Amino acid sequence: MIPRSLTIYVEILLLALDDDKGTADSAGFYTKALGGAILAELAMTGAVTIEDDKKKRVHAVRGARLDDPILAECYAMVTEAKKPKKAQEWVMKFSGLKDLKNRAARGLVDKGVLTEETGTVLRIFKRTIVPEVDGGPEQELRERMKKAIFTATTNLDARTVVVIALAQAAGMLDKVFPKKKLKERKKRLEQLTSGQLAGKATKEAVQAVQTAIMVAAIMPAVFVATN
Repeated sequence: MIPRSLTIYVEILLLALDDDKGTADSAGFYTKALGGAILAELAMTGAVTIEDDKKKRVHAVRGARLDDPILAECYAMVTEAKKPKKAQEWVMKFSGLKDLKNRAARGLVDKGVLTEETGTVLRIFKRTIVPEVDGGPEQELRERMKKAIFTATTNLDARTVVVIALAQAAGMLDKVFPKKKLKERKKRLEQLTSGQLAGKATKEAVQAVQTAIMVAAIMPAVFVATN
């Protein structure tokens, strides 16, 4: 396996963050995309497997070694689970990790991509923001995404496909590229986001996050309707 400087969930975070403000849209579903990215990374590195059926339960592969602390923590959660859980359940659990956004951002701060600043909101509430200081990694990511979406290349990096599919599921993609141009590539996007152009592990993880985001979108409406 070729080592990468950034994990998939960190790349998702880069897309979610406002470069200047150093904040992410709290109303969006980017945290679910982070959870899906974690599951995808675990599957693609062989740390977990996802059943090829409707239930899509996740199983830990014993003995996997992960250097990334967040991936290692999530792998331990799967390993220590009393019984296998469905992929979308793990997406929800991973996305709900305490302080996930800031923990993921600190890795980028350490790499000099972001800088960490602490301030207050209304002079009362403390808030940490992480403006971008090195746009290189995000620009490189966007170029990979652009090539995958706007050309007919078949030489696709699986991780880039995952980022595109998760960003699409979380409603983030039209913040990266103009809506009009994305509409012109509708068929290509369908191929990318459905997993037709990716491996099994990639396809399963993408489907899991799409389900998790759909559930997250439905639940508030259900709560309102029953109260």
